[in-house]
Amino acid sequence: QVQLVESGGGLVQAGGSLRLSCTASGRIFSINAMGWYRQAPGNQRELVADITGGTTTYADSVKGRFTISRDNAKNTVTLLMNSLKPEDTAVYYCNVRARRVLVSTIGDYWGQGTQVTVSS
Repeated sequence: QVQLVESGGGLVQAGGSLRLSCTASGRIFSINAMGWYRQAPGNQRELVADITGGTTTYADSVKGRFTISRDNAKNTVTLLMNSLKPEDTAVYYCNVRARRVLVSTIGDYWGQGTQVTVSS
């Protein structure tokens, strides 16, 4: 299996910053994509940011405020969140799409989620 360990998150005032990190481990042959999703109460899980190959994708609501980066050597993805707003409050989930050793298909793996709360 592929294990994802998330860190970061917490409580911050509006306008503040937080950094989320996620490290993938296990019998990984290759990683196709790494990213972050979020889910607020009563809402569906939505994409925040993603790196697939060399291409980054951001939700319109976070463009210019959030930056996603990836360390391929460490199988780590980081989300730097600046100028946070109360509407950014949600549980943030790390997502990795990877191929395991001796497995031909690409799996979709999720972290346990980390709470981000932005107070007004």
